[in-house]
Amino acid sequence: MTRLAETQPTLAAAVWPLTDGALSRALRYALLMLGGTIFVALCAQARVPLYPVPITGQTFAVLIVGMAYGWRLGGATLLLYMGAGAVGIPVFANWSAGPGVIAGATGGYIIGFVLAAAVLGYLAAHGWTRNLLLTALAMVIGNILIYLPGVPWLAVWYATVGAQYLPEGQGVIGAAFASGMIPFLIGDALKLALAACLMPLAWMLVGKLRR
Repeated sequence: MTRLAETQPTLAAAVWPLTDGALSRALRYALLMLGGTIFVALCAQARVPLYPVPITGQTFAVLIVGMAYGWRLGGATLLLYMGAGAVGIPVFANWSAGPGVIAGATGGYIIGFVLAAAVLGYLAAHGWTRNLLLTALAMVIGNILIYLPGVPWLAVWYATVGAQYLPEGQGVIGAAFASGMIPFLIGDALKLALAACLMPLAWMLVGKLRR
């Protein structure tokens, strides 16, 4: 498996190696991006309907796609996901779509998905998916990168169009943390643990199949 890890820096490259032909490479990228987008869209439908930010399986999917694909392909896949939803393809939570979702309370998290996938992909290409501790640390970094634009974006939403949803006596920043981060921490920890276990196991399986 060591030789495989050195020659195939990401899981996607190990399972479906790059070839020299431009057409086959383009087809590979297109199919992987489409598959990743569908995967994230399906996970988005596993949700607990809180308002204004539901708990969904998107974070888990973003972490997996980023670490399996690498930074270019992972970031591009989440850009495709965001773009598909923005133009009206129902890929967001509760099969929603449209530019209003991007501009709404959850738009910052969707932008964070792109950032997290790209950074996790970079870490994956440098070997962070091949042992449990590094994978878990990468997942923590990915979660932080999702919240980094997500919570401030939600605070701006509260301050502009969502003021009527502010709890009495609570400011926009406190409300953003209370409704946009704190309810997700336990679920994020569980999703992180699952994803962190799956990636090294996937590498072990690929290594065994290649022997």
